[in-house]
Amino acid sequence: MAKYYDVDDILAEEELVPAVFQHAANGIGLFDSSDDTNKVEAGSKVELPFWLVCELYLRQLVSIRVPPCFDKESKTREEIGADAAHVDLRSRCPYFYELGCKIAPLIGDKTIGPFLLVAFRIRYKEVLIKAHTLTLTVAPKYLTLLTNEEAKLYEAGQSSIAAFKKWRMGGPRLQIAPLLGRKRKPTG
Repeated sequence: MAKYYDVDDILAEEELVPAVFQHAANGIGLFDSSDDTNKVEAGSKVELPFWLVCELYLRQLVSIRVPPCFDKESKTREEIGADAAHVDLRSRCPYFYELGCKIAPLIGDKTIGPFLLVAFRIRYKEVLIKAHTLTLTVAPKYLTLLTNEEAKLYEAGQSSIAAFKKWRMGGPRLQIAPLLGRKRKPTG
C-alpha cells in the first residue's frame, strides 16, 4: 500500500499493470471497455492501476501479468543489457524502480530484483556524472530519459555541486540553520 503522505508513492501505484480476471464479475464493466454491459467475463485481459490489481490479486480475483518493461523477453531488458545509461525509461514507466520493487514479490519473478539493481547501478553513475558536467542547454533533453527517482538524483547532484562551488569560492564556512535562527530569543 502507498505511504499515505508520499505523493510519489501514490503516483507509482497509479501505474497500469496488465491483469487477467479469474472469475466473472458483475458491476465492474468499466474495466473492460470492449463490452457495454456492466460485467467482466473470466479470462478478460485488462490494465488496471497497481493499487487495484494488488487488492484484487490478494482476493484471488485476478492474476497479474508481468508489465512489458519487466518481462524477461522484453526489449527493455535487452536495451539495458546493451547500454543501460542511454535507455529512455521514463516513456516506459516513470516510476520504473518503485513499481518493479512493488510488483516483484506479487509476481514471484526473482529476476526483476537483480535486473533493477543492474539498471540502477549503471544509470546511477551516469546520472551523477551528467549532473556535474551537463550544460543548461543539454540538461532538459537528458532529463526526459530519466525516471522520477533518477531525476531527483540528478537534481540532488546539481545542487551539491553548486553548494560545493559556492563554498570553494569563499562563501561562509559555517552557517546557522534557518530553524535555529528562528528559535532564539531576542537579546536585550
